Amino acid sequence: MKKWGIIIILIGLALTALTAFTFFTNEKVITIGKFEIIRNIPHYLKWSPLAGIAVMAVGWVIYGQTSKKQQVN
Repeated sequence: MKKWGIIIILIGLALTALTAFTFFTNEKVITIGKFEIIRNIPHYLKWSPLAGIAVMAVGWVIYGQTSKKQQVN
């Protein structure tokens, strides 16, 4: 579980640093025989940096719970 805590913390760090993601899809506009016109359409996926901080907090809780269990045993 300690590894999962570290992985979740790193994912939260990435979500905090990178707050947007852009990807493109293709749409056929005109097709005449072998001739095609294709349009690239951008799509934006945005999130708040607070989401990354929340994910990091969950990772810290998982990491902390694992450390406490190992100290007791």
